Amino acid sequence: MKQLDSIAKLINRFCKLPGVGAKTAQRYAYGVIGMSDEDAQAFCDAIKEVKQKVCYCEVCGNFADAQICAICSVRKPSCIIVVSYPKDVLAFEKAGGVSGVYHVLHGTISPLEGRGPNDIRIKELLARLKEGTEEIILATNPDVEGEATAMYIAKLIKPMGVRVTRIAQGISMGSDIEYADEVTLQRALEGRIVL
Repeated sequence: MKQLDSIAKLINRFCKLPGVGAKTAQRYAYGVIGMSDEDAQAFCDAIKEVKQKVCYCEVCGNFADAQICAICSVRKPSCIIVVSYPKDVLAFEKAGGVSGVYHVLHGTISPLEGRGPNDIRIKELLARLKEGTEEIILATNPDVEGEATAMYIAKLIKPMGVRVTRIAQGISMGSDIEYADEVTLQRALEGRIVL
């Protein structure tokens, strides 16, 4: 039996989400069909609201609901933690013990995917370095692209006289920061090394 076009269309939309395959998308679509009209409307409203209200912080590049995020507006920029994606900021914030601000690159250097240094927010990071910045913590994922990005940034910043450290390898090679537990992230921060 052929699937109804409206269901197929919804499944196709769910498949566009990261990590969602055809079977999961189909379960999500059937879940939406089973929702009450009020719940379905609330789901649609939540999607519209996030698209209308969430933007990127003008300073760090993290998700925000104003021009400057809550972290940048209250913390001193003496220590800047450089991460690949906004989801990494949330992982570090959950771990606690972070007193610095963040800088979100929105990617890593990956020649295989056609992404070079000019395609991520490295220039913006260099522009943020000013008197008072004491340390840059490079907290990109411990995979090939994350390591290459960290090394590239370290080479640019070291001559400026700012201390550059890399998070320790408490996070296993090839894994993503967002999936690490709070203890592992805390140990990674505490055991960071000078590059």
